[in-house]
Amino acid sequence: VAVSYTAKLEDGTVFEKRGIDETHPLEFITDEEQVIVGLDRAVVTMKKGERAIISIHPDYAFGDVEVKQDFAFVPPSSRVVYDVEIRDFIKKAPWELKSNEKIEMAKRKKEEGNVLFKGCKYERAAKKYDKAADYVSEDGSFGDDEEKQAKALRVSCWLNGAACCLKLNNFPEAIKLCSQVLDVEFCNVKALYRRAQAYIETGDFLLADVDIKKALEVDPQNREVMVMKKKLKQLQAENDKKEAKLYENMFAHKDHSSVPTKRLKVEKEVDDRRKNEEAAAMERDKVADSAAPSVDGLIMDS
Repeated sequence: VAVSYTAKLEDGTVFEKRGIDETHPLEFITDEEQVIVGLDRAVVTMKKGERAIISIHPDYAFGDVEVKQDFAFVPPSSRVVYDVEIRDFIKKAPWELKSNEKIEMAKRKKEEGNVLFKGCKYERAAKKYDKAADYVSEDGSFGDDEEKQAKALRVSCWLNGAACCLKLNNFPEAIKLCSQVLDVEFCNVKALYRRAQAYIETGDFLLADVDIKKALEVDPQNREVMVMKKKLKQLQAENDKKEAKLYENMFAHKDHSSVPTKRLKVEKEVDDRRKNEEAAAMERDKVADSAAPSVDGLIMDS
């Protein structure tokens, strides 16, 4: 896009101008992080010749740091206002590129992702890898030799994207990306290793074990996979102990809770037996009383 704009703080202080007093407007490629996120997102919604006032939240501007610009400092956590005009733009979607252009764009995006990954900017790196893979998606536009390059790039970007997801604790997405690789290369050790990592983190020890065994079948001397196998064995042992302790506590609680019931049952039986015995004794006394002679009939000694 080609734009001209005046950028201000909320109090009206101008801190940057582009294409206003200059012969040429500012040109940049959208979605390439060449300008702040808010401006980048806004211009793709505008038409050629359109002018707009854009108020941008600090999260999509310069964040919580102080930034020196051409005419003034932008204080931390500042909302900024851009008065923007779109002079011109060229829109070209990935599918409109020639096959060799797609491959070159994918390589460039992947390299940009690598730089971001080395800088520990994993979320941004993941987006670069995802975009690179999109450029070389299976759309039937590649010849035989180009398809080999495109496939290698897809696999590499998916693997790198999975590595980003592991760093971001996005384990389901890591599993998904590794599975995409394994659909293409079912013996890819890196994909098996990283998917096993994700399975371990989500507690799927059985699935992790399957991937580790498969990886060691392909590469028996792989040190990283052997270390992970040892780690998994320890985690499984710890998990077994926890489960055993849990069941032990459950059964112990069940046994203890049944004692009062049994005691009450025994006490009730004893009480009932006592009552029955007392009733029987009373009946015997009644029978004895009715069988005894009256006082009037007794022969007294003289």
